Amino acid sequence: MVRNLLENGIGTDIDKKKAFELYQKAADLGNASGINNLGVCYEVGIGTDVDKKKAFELYQKAVDLENVNGIISLGICYENGIGTDIDKKKTFELYQKAADLGNALGINNLGICYENGIGTDVDKKKAFELYQKAVDLENVNGINNLGICYENGIGTDIDKKKTFELYQKAADLGNALGINNLGICYENGIGTDIDKKKAFELYKKAADLGNNVAQYNLALMYEYEKEIVKDIDKAIYWYKKSAEQGNQHAQNRVKSLMHN
Repeated sequence: MVRNLLENGIGTDIDKKKAFELYQKAADLGNASGINNLGVCYEVGIGTDVDKKKAFELYQKAVDLENVNGIISLGICYENGIGTDIDKKKTFELYQKAADLGNALGINNLGICYENGIGTDVDKKKAFELYQKAVDLENVNGINNLGICYENGIGTDIDKKKTFELYQKAADLGNALGINNLGICYENGIGTDIDKKKAFELYKKAADLGNNVAQYNLALMYEYEKEIVKDIDKAIYWYKKSAEQGNQHAQNRVKSLMHN
């Protein structure tokens, strides 16, 4: 999605400042995509100071112009209380609107609502069907979520082979969560043979891409996998990296190791 491209695809501070200026110019011309992208800049601080309320207002303006990315961005705001109060019902309605427009991420996010009862009743089968629809549209979040469904029997029967195939597909698309999930498959023999070395390589790759779960999994291997990579200093380094992103398990391990 545009949000990820903006957060991860702009390198230097000069690039970020330039991006902000260009989106501001597009927004001033009434361009809906420019308005949404300017909102992302304010939300995460790309080329400007973070201003969640301003981001929310811009997303609302983009929605008024029927911009589908704006619809999803506004849904995320209501889901997480970004620049506004949490409102799960509005979250659901906005993702439903995006899904009705055929947007793959909107379809995936609507699936999350049905899976977890966000603004609607829990319906695991409906969630599974929506994730499948998102996968058909090549949405990488949908690919991961469908893999999770097959892994845990959410709205369908457990199928470890399909789980592995979907995580492999997400990983092949360069998705950090998919790479991490593929690592879990290799570590635990989910739909494939156990291969701890391969798991380690995948966790490292996803950790370098900034995925906090992979950073935690990598740290665990550095702490405990003595036959492969045991290195307590590296374990602490990756626990800290994960903890900095709010991973509670990593935060607990850092505290424990620091007190030993």
